[in-house]
Amino acid sequence: MLHIKNLDEGLEVFKALGSEIRIQILKLLLENREMNMNELASGLGITNGALTSHMKKLEETGIVKVLTEHEGHGNQKLCRVNVDKILVEIESRETEGRKNIYNTEVNVGHYSDYEVYPTCGLATDTALVGEVDDPRYFAHPDRIKARILWFTKGYVEYRIPNLLPGATKIEQIALSLEIGSEAPGTNNDWPSDISFYLNDEKIGTWTSPGDYGDVRGIFTPDWWLPNWNQYGLLKMLVINREGTFVDGLKISDVDIERFHLDYKSSIRFKLQVEESARNIGGITIFGRGFGNYNQDIKVRIAYSQIE
Repeated sequence: MLHIKNLDEGLEVFKALGSEIRIQILKLLLENREMNMNELASGLGITNGALTSHMKKLEETGIVKVLTEHEGHGNQKLCRVNVDKILVEIESRETEGRKNIYNTEVNVGHYSDYEVYPTCGLATDTALVGEVDDPRYFAHPDRIKARILWFTKGYVEYRIPNLLPGATKIEQIALSLEIGSEAPGTNNDWPSDISFYLNDEKIGTWTSPGDYGDVRGIFTPDWWLPNWNQYGLLKMLVINREGTFVDGLKISDVDIERFHLDYKSSIRFKLQVEESARNIGGITIFGRGFGNYNQDIKVRIAYSQIE
């Protein structure tokens, strides 16, 4: 997912999409998953030179990824769509003019509590932590360096740093993270019901479509086995006065006011695959150095003064 936080930030993306020929390029790539430059130019009925300028615009905005493969007698440029969604935040009346924003980031391995069941494991960006499918290694000292973790069912819980200014209350919490399912090996069609909790209260469930391994993640290290999960989907979870949302779609009526959070509150965020879930397909959390987005769990908190 490409997350555009305001209209000014998205200007170049809007320009890139404001072309009929570039929309045709995206449609061809989505239909064929991956094409080289010659195939694209032929399919569009344009020259390679004309195609190059369009591809440059799409690549600069992150919508398309262009890879160079060394085959045969030369370099072949392969193209594929690099996003599954584009989320544009347009300030609502509730958040319009709000300047009180606190940003922080929680490393994937910095969980404060866990209970996991195989298949499971975790790794830094250079090596596995212990052995796979042994939950004991989730307590290993090196787990704080983990950049990826996975398990079939159970949970991990994170304590979000609360360093808000004094005499303030929390109006909205937004979390951005790259996640997917956890299948034996990989399976792009492997649904999993992933539930989210805030301070022990369930705020909603999102169903991950699969455990993606069809192509190597953009940032996934070379030592990572090719038959293991390669990338996830970037999801935006928001809880505000109107309820709880994933990528702008409401998943529950649980709202932020229910928690009475302020500058002194403990904030605990849990991701869980429940024993009673319809789709027990596990979870993989991708952090910096893995997947397609090179980030850990980003947190954005909007707050206001206590009156």
